[in-house]
Amino acid sequence: MIYFLDVILPIPLQKAFTYHITEAEANFLKSGMRIAVPFGKSKIYTALAYKIHNNPPTAYEPKTIHQILDDKPVVTETQLKHWEWIAKYYMCSVGEVMRAAMPNAFILESETIISKNDKIEVKDSELKDDEFLIYEALHHQSSLKINDVVSILDKKRVLPVINGLVEKGVLHLQEELYEKYQPKLVRYIKLHSDHKSEKQLQNLLEELSRAPKQREVILALFTMEGSSSEPIKVSELAKRSGASATIIKTLIDKGVLEDYHVRTDRVQFDGEGNADAKILNEAQQQAFNEIDACFKTKSVTLLHGVTSSGKTEIYVQLIQKQLDLGKQVLYLLPEIALTTQLVQRLQDYFGEKIAVFHSRYSGNERVEVWNNMLNNSEKAQVIIGARSSLLLPFNNLGLIIVDEEHEQSYKQFDPAPRYHARDAAVVLANLHQAKTLLGSATPSLETYFNASQGKYGLVELNTRYNNVLMPDIELVDLADKYKRKRMKGHFSDRLIEEMTETLEQGFQIILFQNRRGFSPIIECTTCGTSPQCPNCDVSLTYHQYRDQLRCHYCGYSAAMLKSCQGCGNATLDTKGFGTEQIEEEVKALFPEKKVARMDLDTTRGKYGFEKIITSFEQREVDILVGTQMLTKGLDFRHVKLVGIMNADNLLNFPDFRAHERSYQLMAQVSGRAGRTDLRGKVLIQTYNPHHNILQQVSTNSFKDMYAEQLNDRYNYKYPPIYRLIKITFKHKDYNRVNLAADWYAKSLRQVFKANVLGPEFPPVSRIRNLYLKNILLKIPEKQSLSKTKAAIIKIDNSFNAVKDFRPVRVILNVDNY
Repeated sequence: MIYFLDVILPIPLQKAFTYHITEAEANFLKSGMRIAVPFGKSKIYTALAYKIHNNPPTAYEPKTIHQILDDKPVVTETQLKHWEWIAKYYMCSVGEVMRAAMPNAFILESETIISKNDKIEVKDSELKDDEFLIYEALHHQSSLKINDVVSILDKKRVLPVINGLVEKGVLHLQEELYEKYQPKLVRYIKLHSDHKSEKQLQNLLEELSRAPKQREVILALFTMEGSSSEPIKVSELAKRSGASATIIKTLIDKGVLEDYHVRTDRVQFDGEGNADAKILNEAQQQAFNEIDACFKTKSVTLLHGVTSSGKTEIYVQLIQKQLDLGKQVLYLLPEIALTTQLVQRLQDYFGEKIAVFHSRYSGNERVEVWNNMLNNSEKAQVIIGARSSLLLPFNNLGLIIVDEEHEQSYKQFDPAPRYHARDAAVVLANLHQAKTLLGSATPSLETYFNASQGKYGLVELNTRYNNVLMPDIELVDLADKYKRKRMKGHFSDRLIEEMTETLEQGFQIILFQNRRGFSPIIECTTCGTSPQCPNCDVSLTYHQYRDQLRCHYCGYSAAMLKSCQGCGNATLDTKGFGTEQIEEEVKALFPEKKVARMDLDTTRGKYGFEKIITSFEQREVDILVGTQMLTKGLDFRHVKLVGIMNADNLLNFPDFRAHERSYQLMAQVSGRAGRTDLRGKVLIQTYNPHHNILQQVSTNSFKDMYAEQLNDRYNYKYPPIYRLIKITFKHKDYNRVNLAADWYAKSLRQVFKANVLGPEFPPVSRIRNLYLKNILLKIPEKQSLSKTKAAIIKIDNSFNAVKDFRPVRVILNVDNY
C-alpha cells in the first residue's frame, strides 16, 4: 500500500501539496504535526501535516518528506477547522493563515550553506572578481551562509554568482534546517560537593585568605544559603557580594563553586492572584444576570454599557464562572496599550492563570504561550491579547470576550489573512460550543443591527459606576473665536480657562489630536511649493523632535529644509497641526506643569506604553497629549478635563463610516473624563458646532446616531444592509494598473451588473512607488456569499492567465471596513 500526505505550506498556495511517505511514517504522523519538506528546486519549508490518504497526485511526481519535527501535534483539529473557515471566508490560502498564526520560531527556515569542493583545483584567473572573493573566503572558513555572502560582496543579488560557481563545480550547496526557538536558561550556583564538610570548608577559607575578593564571594554565598532555601542565581550572588563575573568564573574553574542551568519561562507574573473580585453594584449585578439569561438562548450577546460603567468588573465575574467550570477564556483587546493596564488589574484576581499574547512579544515568548496552551497548563487559562491571539491552540474554550468591539484595530489589513477578529471570534466560539460577549460603549452599527434584529442578545448598562454623571460636553465654535481674536495658538480662551481651573484643583487633563508629528504640511509662502514624498502621493509631515520631514506611509525621511526647493527663499511655513505642536504650545502656556505625549513615535518599544501610562497613573504627568491610542478604554482615575483640539478633520473624512467613527472616537475620548466621583468636563473645538454628529455626542444619544446612520446605509446600500468586498490593484506602472482594473471591473459587471463601483483611485493613489486603484463590490442581502466569491475567484484566475496582468498585485479584502 502506498501512502501520501497532504501538507499545508506557509506560502500562498491554492491547494494542499502532496508528498510520498512510508507506512511507518503514515502510522506515526497525525494531522497538525510539523514536518520539513522539500519544495521548489532547493528550498526546504516547515509544513503542517494535513491528511494521509492513498491517492497519488496527477499533475506531478510526489517527493518524499525530509524529516518529522514533532512527536505530537502542535496544531489542534479545531484550530485547523477555524483556519479553514478564515481562509474560505476572507479569500486567502490556509498557508497564509498558518503563517499569521504560528510563532515565527515554529516555522523553521532553511538556510542555504555553501562549502568548497576540495576535489577540484581552480586557477584564480578563471574566476570573476565576485567569484574570487567568495572562493577566497572559503579558504579561511569551511562554510558560509547566504547572508555572509551578501555582506562579503556588499550587494543583494548574490544568487547568480553562487549559481555560477556551482556550475563550475567549485561549490557545494546544502540546505540546513535550524530550530529558531531557544529555551531561556537561568544560571544558578552552589558550593562544590568537595567542600561541603566543616573541615574541608576550614581548609578552603584558609586557602583563600590571600584572595580577599574570592573569600567575600564564598561568605556571601553562605549568608544567602542560610537565609533562604531557594537555589541561588549567579547574577544575585554577584550583586550581593559586589564581585565581578571573572572572580566567580575563577572560583568555578578552581572547582570551588559549580554552576548549573535551569529552564524557565520568559514571561512570568508576580501578581498575588488572591484579591477578591469586587462586589458588583445593583446595575452591574442586573446586567450580569441578564447576560447569563441571554447565553441560555443565544451564543452571542452585546453588552452596551456607557463609558466607565464598570464593564471590566462584570467580565471578571464571568471569567471566574468559566474558570470554576474548568474552561479557558479568551479576552480580546484592540490595542497593545490596553493589555498593559488590564493585565495588572486581572493579575490581582487570577494571578498565574493569565497568559498574554501580542505582537510586541518576541518569538520565543510566543512559543512559550503556545506550548502552555497546548499542554493546557495552569498558566494559560485566561488569555489576554490583541487580534492574533484568536489563532492560538485552545483546548476547551468556554467564553470569548471582545472588549471595545467597535474598534477598527480588530481588522487586519496587511498581509493576508485580512480577517476581522470580532467576526472570527464568533466562529471560533461556535466551533468550541462556547459563548461570545461583545462589549462597547459605542457598538458598531453592524453589531447593534444584529442585536436589534434579535440575532444577538442585548444587555444595556446605562449608569456610570458610583452613579457619577456623564461628562458635561461643551462645543466651542472656532470660527467665532478666531473672529474675536480669542485664540492662543490652537487653544480657545474657553479651553485655557478650563485647563487652568482643572490644574489648580490638582486634576489631570487629556488633549486629543488625531495626527502625530508637528505639522502635516510645510508650505512656501512665496511660491506655494510644499515638499512631497518621492515614493508616495502625500506631503511630508514635519517632526520637530528630530528636525526632519517624514512620510507616514512609507517611512521616508529627510532633513528639514532651510529654504524652499522651488524659489530658494527661506519663507517656509507650517500648515495644520499634530500632537508635537500641541505639546509645545501646552508647555508654553503652562511652563511649570509636566506634559507628556502618547503617539506612535513615543511608544515604539516593548514597554513604551507602560512607561507613559504608569507615569500618568502615578500623577507624575499633569497633561497628556495623544492620538487615538488614548481613546481605547484606558482607565485614569484623576482626569477631570478632556479637550478635543479639532473635531472637523474626523468628520470630513472620505469614508462611508466617517460619521459613525467620529461619534465613537469622540464618545470614547469623552469617556476618559471624570471616572471616579466628580463629573468630568469635555470641550470639543470645531468650526461647525451645529453638525448633527457633534450634537449627538454632546447629548450622548447613541440611539439617534444609530437610527440616522442606518437610514443612510439603507439609502446608499452600505453595510450592515449590503456586504462589501474591496479589490485593490497595485503596480509601479500607472497605465498597467488602469488597464488591469478596467478589465477586472468589466468582467465583474457582466456578472454583478450595477453593484460594482469603480475602478477609482483612492485619496492617496501612490504608496511606496506603487499605484493603487480600487473596485468596490456590493453584495445584496439575498445574494449567496459563497457563489459570489466563487465567481470572483473564477474572474481572478482568468485575470492571472493574461500575461500582461500577471505582475499586477490583486488584493481581495472581504468586509473591508
